[in-house]
Amino acid sequence: MIMNKKVAFYTLGCKLNFSETSTIARNFNNEGFDRVDFAEKADIYVINTCSVTENADKRFKTIVKQAQKANPDAFVAAVGCYAQLKPQELADVNGVDLVLGATEKFKITDYINDLSKNDFGEVHSCEIEEADFYVGSYSIGDRTRAFLKVQDGCDYKCTYCTIPLARGISRSDTMANVLENAREISAKNIKEIVLTGVNIGDYGKGEFGNKKHEHTFLDLVTELDKVEGIERLRISSIEPNLLKNDTIDLVSKSRAFVPHFHIPLQSGSNDILKKMKRRYMRELYVDRVAKIKEVMPHACIGVDVIVGFPGETDEHFLETYNFLTDLDISYLHVFTYSERDNTEAATMDNVVPNNVRSKRSKMLRGLSVKKRRAFYESQLKSTRTVLFESENKAGYIHGFTENYVKVKTPWNPKLVNTLHQVELTEIDDDGLVRLKFVETLIKAN
Repeated sequence: MIMNKKVAFYTLGCKLNFSETSTIARNFNNEGFDRVDFAEKADIYVINTCSVTENADKRFKTIVKQAQKANPDAFVAAVGCYAQLKPQELADVNGVDLVLGATEKFKITDYINDLSKNDFGEVHSCEIEEADFYVGSYSIGDRTRAFLKVQDGCDYKCTYCTIPLARGISRSDTMANVLENAREISAKNIKEIVLTGVNIGDYGKGEFGNKKHEHTFLDLVTELDKVEGIERLRISSIEPNLLKNDTIDLVSKSRAFVPHFHIPLQSGSNDILKKMKRRYMRELYVDRVAKIKEVMPHACIGVDVIVGFPGETDEHFLETYNFLTDLDISYLHVFTYSERDNTEAATMDNVVPNNVRSKRSKMLRGLSVKKRRAFYESQLKSTRTVLFESENKAGYIHGFTENYVKVKTPWNPKLVNTLHQVELTEIDDDGLVRLKFVETLIKAN
């Protein structure tokens, strides 16, 4: 491998992709490459793709053009979910030299020889059944927070989703490896770990996708809670049917796990949930929210919801809207349904027109703003712990409380990557919360 070549990365999609990009970047580093920003001139550009939304597909071509503008002679490689699902489509994009599927992406340095441009995009992708091994990864994007991958793949058959096709069967990292990665992160003076995966509540399926459950998700969070040096642990997203009472109780009593849950709902209509082949009905979701609020009244609860699914009538949508209005949740992530090839939903009748999808999406985004505002108002005058981040944004430093209230205070570089107890005082015009310090430093940088 040629020494001191430059490599740049662009990541589309989820926290899991960010953790995997970081791992791939460390592999390049071990091969003697220097990592530079994507806007800079590099010898190789690696684009980690996403297939969840149509928009991510379209953005790929734009990103390739960005790379070519920075260096027309650069070698361009595509990896990730879209690369697994439609490798030839990516290979046909002008300027792309290499496309790697699910099993090959972590071996990318093995495929790069002299970095000379190819006449055609070269594809190395597997049948997804071959993606039956596990590669652990974690990302360190800034000094305050790291994404730690604990699980990959999914055995669910949701009718709108391509992730099982792109990532394969559900499989988990070993407990020992997750704990070792957590300790490595801790040694880098990072204060918060966000657990990530495709379906992390399914943690425990063996390293090769077998059904032998050596450890459960509860076992994992119990052990992670004991890792010294990590001040905060956050569960990124967990299916309602896999979020058990014992996990909720553990978080409520935990040393490090924070009272913040992100729980996909997708629809507030049982008719639509059945068409989506989700593994719960709305009644279970109500039960989960009630349990969390019973033991942690101040907990933040985020919700994923899809609008415009085939067959979603105005009545179904209003059912979802009213359901969410009445639910004690804190914010929404709203996804406008988009057809994905090779999914059951793509062949369903009663397609919702795009303008109707857009209108419904706008309504739910408006509801999310109201929900977040109400949640922030409920937290005013309370004392919380804030972890401050590293950016100076227009003269302010931002941070998050343990229960995910976003705060701001005048910029002070000494606050970066430190934890402080504060009182939440008022909501500013930009929707962020102002604070006053109520103590001296909790954890120094």
